Amino acid sequence: MNTERLSGLGLEPVLTTSELADYLGVQVQAIYDLRTDGRGPAGIRVGREIRYRVSDVLRWLDRLHEPEPALRSLSGQIGQR
Repeated sequence: MNTERLSGLGLEPVLTTSELADYLGVQVQAIYDLRTDGRGPAGIRVGREIRYRVSDVLRWLDRLHEPEPALRSLSGQIGQR
């Protein structure tokens, strides 16, 4: 796929299910399971295949990002000992 040419046309690259699974380091079936459960990235059906816009995958990953745990106040812990 010539991504420079696609960018020139204003088209965003898309990933196949296999490419997405490789990128995430999971089995293809895991992607299908996530989609079935409604927890996967948005996809575009092209015939019998599903394609994933890179921007949709990045948004989906951002939503999965776990927040850092809140730091407890050390002064509060000292008084409890």
